[in-house]
Amino acid sequence: MKPLPALMVAPNGATKTKADHPALPVTIPEIVACAEACARAGADGIHAHVRDAEGRHVLDAGLYAELLAELSARVPQMQVQITTEAAGRYRPAEQRALVATLRPASVSVALREITAESGLGPTRRFFAFCAEAGIAVQHILYDAAEVARLGALQAEGVIPEGRPQVLHVLGRYVTGQRAAPENLAAPLAAQARLPVAPDWAACAFGPAESACLLAARRAGGKVRIGFENNLFRPGGEMAADNAAQVADFLRLVAAAAGPVGPTA
Repeated sequence: MKPLPALMVAPNGATKTKADHPALPVTIPEIVACAEACARAGADGIHAHVRDAEGRHVLDAGLYAELLAELSARVPQMQVQITTEAAGRYRPAEQRALVATLRPASVSVALREITAESGLGPTRRFFAFCAEAGIAVQHILYDAAEVARLGALQAEGVIPEGRPQVLHVLGRYVTGQRAAPENLAAPLAAQARLPVAPDWAACAFGPAESACLLAARRAGGKVRIGFENNLFRPGGEMAADNAAQVADFLRLVAAAAGPVGPTA
């Protein structure tokens, strides 16, 4: 199982549309073109959502299979991660079914969503299936309590033991969805109490995205950046596209004299 990419782009997400930004990639050709541009800019992974003909977020194995094939052909150097995000539309059984059908190399799973049903038997079987199939699961965590919950589920055997992959989401459930670098302190303190240090990354909502991600790098983490979380450049003006977001961030990294490369 490969470690997380050092810099993963999240170009569209589940809710934004071209009304939010005309360069938001929605169709498969647009997502592939975006991945190519972001790879040239310096991203080594992509977190991919697919949309239906009306532009709605869908957990559609057929659309994902098409996208994965195109990305494999056009940007084979990039790690591709699909999502199981519920977005208010999908239940845990449907999320599990997508992964079972598609068997992707990598998938993101929000801990609060996949455990949102009575009884942990299906969740236990799902994570065991992923481990046996060699599917890299990145656990999406929104606060320090969820970090502790991840540790508890590992201790209970619901999530297999070993080094988990984690994404700390900063700012998602705060007023105005505006993250700040200090929001990273509590999740990292909780993470330090886990029995095995995770392979971790961070993403951040709002205009302080770059500052948050620089803080994550300084703390030894990896980063996820893109229009899913933020449409604006560090100076406050709207970004041209996802590739510009990647390039801007890497210029900030270079200015801070931080090496760009995997940290685990």
